[in-house]
Order: sequence, then structure tokens, then C-alpha cells
Amino acid sequence: MHEQDQTIAPGDRDFVTALASGLEVILAFDESHPRMTLSEVAARTNMNRAKARRFLLTLHSLGYVRKQHRHFELAPKVLQLGYAFLSANNYRSVIQQVLEDITAESGESSSLGVLDGDDVIYVARSSSRQRLMAITLSVGTRLPGAYTSMGRVLLAQLPDAQLSDYLERVSLAPQTDKTITDKAELKRCILKARQQGYAIVDQELDSGLRSIAVPAFDANGKLLGAINISTNAARVDLATLTGRYLPLLQESARHIRRHVS
Repeated sequence: MHEQDQTIAPGDRDFVTALASGLEVILAFDESHPRMTLSEVAARTNMNRAKARRFLLTLHSLGYVRKQHRHFELAPKVLQLGYAFLSANNYRSVIQQVLEDITAESGESSSLGVLDGDDVIYVARSSSRQRLMAITLSVGTRLPGAYTSMGRVLLAQLPDAQLSDYLERVSLAPQTDKTITDKAELKRCILKARQQGYAIVDQELDSGLRSIAVPAFDANGKLLGAINISTNAARVDLATLTGRYLPLLQESARHIRRHVS
């Protein structure tokens, strides 16, 4: 393995624990925890209060956190971290236009997601007027890869050894009465997605949510992520997903491959 491909672990002399802890504090804030006290941040990050306080005050000094009396919340400057990722990749404008074209033609929401650990993170999105889930899906939303069509498509791109590691460590819990919780069955679904080049997830993450996804590559064959169409199961049947939406996604993926290098 080349040096640039190596991942260092905590305890390695090159591992900067303070940086890792600071990022952990930022990631402690989410939709369910937009404002927290010092004690709440310490509890969510498993830090003692003194350590959590130092990181919060440092982030406050740098402009990434706002402090209001006893509560802390993320400041808009945090968006620069996400924008740095998007702007550093030349596919941003192409992808966004593709997703908007998909929405215009299908009337459904479309997204690009990438695999981060065991989760899918939304990095671009075009929303329809239809509300699909109780939570609001937007750029930065993180969902479990096991229960999403984008997640399964991306997991299907992993080498066998990495896929085995994922299946060994992942914890499966029912989200609906349709959720796959058996690892052997999940593996079969992922391998099927690898073989056929797309994945459908039908109401496993949220009742009524049905989605289909395909992988997206650049002109050099590098995996950019997965693009999907998500819809309401009461409005769109599985035949429409495969007969109409799948060809639309496949053509969109081919467009991306032609125009992103």
C-alpha cells in the first residue's frame, strides 16, 4: 500500500488528537441537537467538561461556534467546511444540473450521495415539492447506508474484503416492518446491486419511502458517488421505478461520465 493510501490510527505519532476531538465536537451538533449546554456536549462526545469547554471556546474564538448564555450552537462559518469539499470538486455544477433535470423530468427528488464510514452523506440534491420523510433531507444529511438505495449501490462498489468488514461490524435494527435485519440477506441485496448496476430500497428506512439509485463515475472511471430518485410508494409503483426512472438515472450517469473528468 502506498503511503498516501495509509490510514493512521489514534495513538500513532502522526495522529493529532486535538484536531480529531475538535471535529468530534462540531459533529456532535445535528438536527436533534442544534443547541447544547457544555454538559450536553461533553456527554455526546464522551469528554470531560473541562476538555469539552476548551474545544468549544476555541471553536467559538475561531467563529465556528456561537455562545448564547449557557448554550452553544454552530455558526454559519461551519458551512465553509462543506463548501470547501464541493468547490474542490469540479463536478459540482454538472451534478447539480443533472439532478435538477432529473427532478424536472420525473417530478421527484434526486440526490448525489457519497459513502462516509457506514453512512451515506448527501452532497448535492434537487428537491421536489413532495415531502417524503419526517426529517428534512438536504446537503449534509447523513443516513445509514444499509437502508438506502444509494448506500447499497455504494457498498456494492467496495472490494470484497472491505464489504466483509462492513457486514461484520454493522449493526442492523428495524426501521420499519420491511427493514432487512439479517446480514446474509443484506449481503445478497448488495451483491445483486453490484451485478445489475442499480439498487431499489422499498420502505426499509421510512414507511412510504421508495428509492432507486445507480453509481456515478467520472470520465476516468473514478467513483463520484451514487445518484437516486426517491418517491412515495403510494404514488409510484415498482414497475415505474424500473421502467421509467431507472433509464433516466442511467442516462444521467452516462451524461456525468461524459462531462466530468
